[in-house]
Amino acid sequence: MNGFNFSKYNPAENAKGDFEKLLDVFTQLLTHTSGDFNEAMQWLNELDKEYKLTNKDYGIGDFLEDLKNKGYITEDNEKGEIKITPKTEQTIRKKSLEEIFGKLKKTKQGNHQTFKPGGGDEINPETRPFQFGDTMEQIDFTNSIRNAQINHGIDSFRMQEDDLEIRETDFKSQTSTVLMIDISHSMILYGEDRITPAKKVAMALSELIKTKYPKDTLDIVVFGNDAWTIEVKDLPYLQVGPYHTNTVAGLELAMDLLRRRRNPNKQIFMITDGKPTCLKVGKQYYKNSFGVDRKILTRCMSLATQCKKLKIPITTFMIASDPYLQQFVQEFTETNNGKAFFASLDKLGAFIFKDFESGKRKTVY
Repeated sequence: MNGFNFSKYNPAENAKGDFEKLLDVFTQLLTHTSGDFNEAMQWLNELDKEYKLTNKDYGIGDFLEDLKNKGYITEDNEKGEIKITPKTEQTIRKKSLEEIFGKLKKTKQGNHQTFKPGGGDEINPETRPFQFGDTMEQIDFTNSIRNAQINHGIDSFRMQEDDLEIRETDFKSQTSTVLMIDISHSMILYGEDRITPAKKVAMALSELIKTKYPKDTLDIVVFGNDAWTIEVKDLPYLQVGPYHTNTVAGLELAMDLLRRRRNPNKQIFMITDGKPTCLKVGKQYYKNSFGVDRKILTRCMSLATQCKKLKIPITTFMIASDPYLQQFVQEFTETNNGKAFFASLDKLGAFIFKDFESGKRKTVY
């Protein structure tokens, strides 16, 4: 007789080992120190002294040896430097995904689906009778053979058109996303680290797209006085610079990247904590950190309008709460017909992921 065999649950059997526990802390420290191995290890030693992270059987030296043996770090004997490896960079991305995406509640609407049936790549549990024009690949042979047995019997088995059942497939929308990250100096001002949550979100989003939505594309643009693209592997090392905020340069680059993408679904996510304060005119920089400069603002609004005409929605995640900044974001959002979230740092990831997922559930015509 088939059944279930229940046993007593032992939490210790599923607990993380000493190495995994320290690795969790170490990857967090690497994100905060922009991939600086030496600084991260100094912090780890301090935390160990304060909170007794290690024990008499497993110390920091054992952890270092395991990092080396497992391929998380590599040593340059000529320079005497220790650096993290691509395996560590991927681990940081995965842990960012677990930290941010793992907190969100699971829903049925989380799979980038549209409501348009057809030749898609996601199997629909519903079936229907065969119709002229259906392909062999769509036939559900299990149900079709069962129908033939019921309709004609096993002894005189035959299959007719009326026996065939078709399994539908849902079309999955394909999206190109540009994630813009503000790296101006204000992202670390006033004792608040705003760049680390932004990096975590970027790493988590890139890992989600890579593993769950491989047909999607993600470009990452950072903007300060200028704007440039970075690779996913560069995210752990991203740092804030002594820059103003050239939002215009970031938007122009994002639009240029999206023009090269052929799929119809395009969007821009912009993480920033302040107003635009910089504009490049020829080879000169026009800067104004006091108030909202109409010259810079007008150029921003012009780009927002262009994006609206190109059907590129801009979702702004403002991690600051100043009233005059909110007014700028509101005006910018209305011009683009996009969306804006005034997100606290601890809720930033949840906002972005929920918006990313919901945006994929629109029907594509």
